[in-house]
Amino acid sequence: MAFSLKPETLTRIDEVITHYPVKRSAALPLLHLVQEEQGYISRDAIEWIAAKLELQPINVYELVTFYPMFRQEPIGRRHIKVCRTLSCALNGGYKVCESLEKEFCTHRGEVSPDGEVTIEFVECLASCGSGPVVMVDDELHERVDAAKVSQIAEQIRREAAARPKA
Repeated sequence: MAFSLKPETLTRIDEVITHYPVKRSAALPLLHLVQEEQGYISRDAIEWIAAKLELQPINVYELVTFYPMFRQEPIGRRHIKVCRTLSCALNGGYKVCESLEKEFCTHRGEVSPDGEVTIEFVECLASCGSGPVVMVDDELHERVDAAKVSQIAEQIRREAAARPKA
């Protein structure tokens, strides 16, 4: 397998497993740790976790495909999540999503041409009274309208321009 993790992640994984009387119970925490480092869960990662926990790969794959927080494909450097539940939808969440797609020349679920963002609809970001809401990575933006979409996009572009080139 062409799968590897940083030594500190491997140490955390070994430590997490000790918290469970049955190894298989550590599957979700291991998936989170791998996705935290890799950005998504690859087939190689599924097979690695299965071997580590003495499971069949299908046992790990069914977790990855059941829980929406796990991704099976790489995403952009910034993850933009737009709430689509009722209160946000009624307050313009779908228009907000369309505006973000136009700002970054991309479509939901795709990586923008510059690799900077992936935009997704998500269920409830737990701020129903201040919708529509958008989460950029871990930062919540409330009462998002066209002007705020422009501000969010500009902030992302500024931060991307300031980031050292690899």
